[in-house]
Amino acid sequence: MPNVTANGIQIEYDTFGDRSSSALLLIAGNGAQLLFWDAEFCELLAKTGFFVIRFDNRDAGLSTKFDEAGVPDIMAAIKAAMEGKHVAAAYSLDDMVDDCVGLLDALHIEKAHICGASMGGMIAQVISYRHPQRVLSLTSIMSNTGNPNLPQGKPDAIAAIVAPPPTERKAYIEHNMNVWRKIWSPGFPFEEKRARTYLEKSYDRSYYPQGMARQNMAILSCGDRTASLSSIKAPTLVIHGSGDPLIPVEAGKDTARVIPGANLLIIDGMGHDLPTGVWREIVTAISRHIKQACLRSSQRSNNI
Repeated sequence: MPNVTANGIQIEYDTFGDRSSSALLLIAGNGAQLLFWDAEFCELLAKTGFFVIRFDNRDAGLSTKFDEAGVPDIMAAIKAAMEGKHVAAAYSLDDMVDDCVGLLDALHIEKAHICGASMGGMIAQVISYRHPQRVLSLTSIMSNTGNPNLPQGKPDAIAAIVAPPPTERKAYIEHNMNVWRKIWSPGFPFEEKRARTYLEKSYDRSYYPQGMARQNMAILSCGDRTASLSSIKAPTLVIHGSGDPLIPVEAGKDTARVIPGANLLIIDGMGHDLPTGVWREIVTAISRHIKQACLRSSQRSNNI
């Protein structure tokens, strides 16, 4: 896979589809590598007419790691955030946003459709209000606004996510298989083979749990983004699962409420994952959303 220097770091990325088509940037969630966006899912998006880009966030996969920052105390940070205290982090969501914009710069892409899941959704949201001139449309999947008054995820799901994983390959995979079972979509069968293959590939490509911890700190340090989200002008689609145990569906509803004109798609039975059973629905929804955004943009240009 290719890599570029962007925002002062190395970013590993991959693309699908025709380079001349509208760009669609996919941003992965906390601790996830670009592998989170399954190649088959990306191909489905590309076949609807987009140049799809997936990449490793900083501190994940094959992009630059921040070893010198050390491993933070996540539980202490969560406690501080719940008490309304400032959380110090090695880098911020703003830095991760600038990584995304730097990647677009390196690929000579002036504007793109931005789509993120979980933490990736948060990054996508921040891009949309910090760099509105670069955003053609926004899709926020299973994410939130940072509003501390919303219902929290199930304690066992949160505990599973923040628990330090084993270092040995087999133990790591079994640990994370249990994590996936806790956050999996309750309305869809658990995909044992797919989940195991994904975890094996992820471990072999880059075992790096401390990066996830520092990304968590970036999320916690960002706080409540509600006020800033209300300034987003980009056409927005919010997708959330009704059965999400980690970021409850109320967070998706809140996101759609605070972003002006946002459309909300709640997928019955979806959890904090993208089971293959929802791929077609999500790809269709994103494709329709983007094409409608492009049509509205064209109509505005013609009226000027």
